Amino acid sequence: MSPEYAMEGIFSLKSDVFSYRVLVLEIISGKKNRGAYAFVAYMNLVAHAWNLWNEGSALELVDETMSNRFSINNVIRCINVGLLCVQKHPEDRPLMSTVIVLLGTDIMSLPEPKQPGFISRTCHSEQDQSSRKQDSCTSNDLKITLNPR
Repeated sequence: MSPEYAMEGIFSLKSDVFSYRVLVLEIISGKKNRGAYAFVAYMNLVAHAWNLWNEGSALELVDETMSNRFSINNVIRCINVGLLCVQKHPEDRPLMSTVIVLLGTDIMSLPEPKQPGFISRTCHSEQDQSSRKQDSCTSNDLKITLNPR
């Protein structure tokens, strides 16, 4: 589910692009988008792929059962396009027609992806009323407060 749909209920063609590429990252990695990666509880598959990409070790994303039975260039291209499609802002994501062209040709060089949606995490310390120190963390700058009826 794209960040703009989850946070604001806004759906567009770019929402489908986001969902499609999350699915492709799941296929490449053999893992689901939700869950813990790299021993960090708040990290999902998109965040894990983004971190590996930035570290220059994107091939670590590939499902280990593939055991080098793949074209390195094709996998890197798929991960790159996947990260282009999960960028935080819909206007930065390519259209599906562009995705098809990007995946179907080796001639075209790909732009560097920008940060995906749903990976930011902010933590800060607060003093509560009894002056105990508490850590308050939120993911994606979203807080949900449930009030009983």
